[in-house]
Amino acid sequence: MRESPTIAENLYGQNDRFLRFVERRVGSKALAEEILQDAYVKSLTSAGSVRDDESITAWFYRLLRNAIIDGQRRRGVESRSLERIAVEPGEAEPLPDAALMDAVCSCVGALVDTLKPEYAAAIRRVEVEGSAVGAFAEEAGITPNNARVRLHRAREALRRAVTEYCGSCAGGGCRDCSCQSPRPA
Repeated sequence: MRESPTIAENLYGQNDRFLRFVERRVGSKALAEEILQDAYVKSLTSAGSVRDDESITAWFYRLLRNAIIDGQRRRGVESRSLERIAVEPGEAEPLPDAALMDAVCSCVGALVDTLKPEYAAAIRRVEVEGSAVGAFAEEAGITPNNARVRLHRAREALRRAVTEYCGSCAGGGCRDCSCQSPRPA
């Protein structure tokens, strides 16, 4: 008399059904095989929580659904990261030309020093020195997303400071500065 099949034998005996189940949901046989293998590994560590052999199949389908969802989330994060990298300026982005820098309001450079130190550092590294946001983030010890937020806030703070300090000159984009104000202290 043969003993009842083990959990592993029960699951592996349904391998083709599980593979078709996953493949229909992810659209790729290779990806389905990868997800199924990961689910088998997970099942080895948590199969002890299943009480009877009849519920093992339902339990494994639930495990597969969760694995599919996790895989989709992971691919979504990877996709968004790749899109962000494609949009982000490169490490060797050229600095603005000297003529443009000379035409910009001389107050801007001095007003950067009036910002919070972390905002001033963000403006200097990314806008003035041409460093990539990712490189600035690494230097500052923050995430790239946090660096983008900090840079956005720094730009907004600088825009407000220039508008307040220079008035009508700031409305024209501070090109050919005519505010003739002494540099801020």
